[in-house]
Amino acid sequence: MRQILRLPSFYLGIPILLTCGLTLLTYDLPYGYADGICLLAVTAIAIVLFDLWMGSRIPEITRFRSYRYAGNREAFVALAFSAVIVVFCVLDIVLFPMPLFDNPSSYATMEGGREHIRHISNMCWILPPVGILCVRSRWLRNLLIAIGLIFPVVVIDRNRIFATLYAFALVILFRRDTTRPLPWKTIAFLAVVGATVFSVLGTLRSGSLDTVALPFSKVYHALPQGVKWLLLYMSAGPYNFGAIAAKHYSNASFLINQLVPLSGSVATAGTDIPLDASNINVGTEFFPFLMAFGPAGAVMSVILLYAMLLWSVRLLRRNVSLFALLIFLRVSYVCVMSPFAPQAYTWTNFSFIALCLLLQVLATCLPNRNATRTNVTRGAIPTTH
Repeated sequence: MRQILRLPSFYLGIPILLTCGLTLLTYDLPYGYADGICLLAVTAIAIVLFDLWMGSRIPEITRFRSYRYAGNREAFVALAFSAVIVVFCVLDIVLFPMPLFDNPSSYATMEGGREHIRHISNMCWILPPVGILCVRSRWLRNLLIAIGLIFPVVVIDRNRIFATLYAFALVILFRRDTTRPLPWKTIAFLAVVGATVFSVLGTLRSGSLDTVALPFSKVYHALPQGVKWLLLYMSAGPYNFGAIAAKHYSNASFLINQLVPLSGSVATAGTDIPLDASNINVGTEFFPFLMAFGPAGAVMSVILLYAMLLWSVRLLRRNVSLFALLIFLRVSYVCVMSPFAPQAYTWTNFSFIALCLLLQVLATCLPNRNATRTNVTRGAIPTTH
């Protein structure tokens, strides 16, 4: 298992294969729908095989454990950045109604400038990793972890809940003592918490699944309500991908709106896309490319996403610094979530990566107190400018 976690394709190829398999289990697919799903599965298998052949790996666990994240310039910059995020989380809650208590269906309502605040507060998922890695004070560490976990629940942002739990779990795995077994109990607990919260919020947000008119299989109908929500979330993307591929629907405007800022809405709900269920409108990361360029464009978008993942791994292999780790956590997360909805080919994602690179440069430009202390210890007199 330790070696599997170091495979880049584990974060892209395996999730695609898993969700494609669950899609075949969840639905009695209409004629032609399986072709698009099989296209995704074959592409994922090719990525896994290429990954095994190429041999690129995430750095060894010992490198993460030996790296000093707390008490350096990176930690200072990261904590300042985290403070800004916390302020925006507070503003999001204070200035606008809290969807969890006010109106669960309003979680995506962004009028009155809330969308600008949400661009920053959405990065709350970095708070637990920063708290674990950079904070020595227990109360401050626990506070950052708590805010990162609670804020997405209050605003009913299920995607952010998964992002936070994902980053939390991966940091625990990467920083663990290699002489001890994997912390399966902790990881299983986080998985159960995430699944439970997701199911409850799904019911609050969207109501009963009886309103979803899709050709569910007998296996799906026999499952509990909470499990149904999880299966629907995991399988809806590949299902809609296969449906649109079978219908040969073409529309490049959604991809343009996604890639070009202020060019238009990226929402697929309430549009002319011939979805089988209008209230289930996700279609994988590769859905806009499918509508714009057909199956070949969708395959190319999978390959480009894999290339982005390899770049983040190479960046991490060069230096397991905090911001390189945050970039990997973000890129690997959008890869894991690629079967569900577009998150990688967005300006929000690109902006976060650019911001981390900028913060890394900023941290490098700050005075290095540790180096100064070392010079003083050795008897050198630090120079001033």
